[in-house]
Amino acid sequence: MDIDEDKIDEAVLALLYLTLHDGARAWKSFDWEAMNRLHEKGLIGSPVGKAKSVLFTENGLKESERLFQKLFAKD
Repeated sequence: MDIDEDKIDEAVLALLYLTLHDGARAWKSFDWEAMNRLHEKGLIGSPVGKAKSVLFTENGLKESERLFQKLFAKD
């Protein structure tokens, strides 16, 4: 099966919004490869480290909220 990693990344970014806390932080309990791709795309800070959360970039936070609304909000 071919997997569209961009779709996976969008879903992970949207779900990170669900765990938003302390302004622009989210719990980093998702697949490491997806988290690394989001970091490479400039949407989150580095997921590597002892912290249990990751910091959104300004664009990442906006995109996360947009995707959360798109994927999970009722019409």
